[in-house]
Amino acid sequence: MRRVTTSTPDLWHHYGRTRATTDRAVPETFHWDWSQSGGPGAEVLGDLTGLRVADLGAGAGRHAAHLATHQRPERVDAIDASAAQHAIATGLYGHLTPRLRLVQADVVTHLRSAPNGYDMLYSVFGALDFTDPQHLLPAAAAALRPGGRLAFATLAHYLGGEPAETDVTHADIPAKRSDGQPTTMRRWVLQEQVWTKLLSEARLTDITTDLLPALSEGPRTADTLLVTASRRT
Repeated sequence: MRRVTTSTPDLWHHYGRTRATTDRAVPETFHWDWSQSGGPGAEVLGDLTGLRVADLGAGAGRHAAHLATHQRPERVDAIDASAAQHAIATGLYGHLTPRLRLVQADVVTHLRSAPNGYDMLYSVFGALDFTDPQHLLPAAAAALRPGGRLAFATLAHYLGGEPAETDVTHADIPAKRSDGQPTTMRRWVLQEQVWTKLLSEARLTDITTDLLPALSEGPRTADTLLVTASRRT
């Protein structure tokens, strides 16, 4: 896979770096909730035996590594545009190839290059949160084989407690450049009905939404919206 070159600053340079030095194991569990400590697990994805799967905005690849190790997919592609996250994932889980393929690429560009290429697409607070859904969801629909499924976890409201958006509007949230200088990045935090409308417009069907309540209280806790949809057969 050709690497993507871009002049856009990598805003994920610092994310997960400390954990990667102390926790290098393949996770034994798969969680969808924001706290990564409860709720449903990989069973939401169904039986992955022999299927082609992609993690959209995989970060350090922990969820993808779990599926590649504990399920029986043909292959899991862990896709992330960040060079820093790709490097961390390679250091942690590069040994899991060929069942796990670590792909540094813009998610929308990658999906557009793989029509009918996947049986299952998923994202856990990944690309669905940080990519314009009006571009990403049609690309995801086209990349799914007929009958293929999409599942993703996203914030049900902002971390400060403010309600999710009633339209396809992003927020500019704090971030850091690799040199530590403050900046912002875009995040889409949308209400359930907005996601449902976008999925329908992308010609996905069998849409379900579930609210996973936060398991604790605090300024950085949040409820999770778990969404699934399918491409028509």
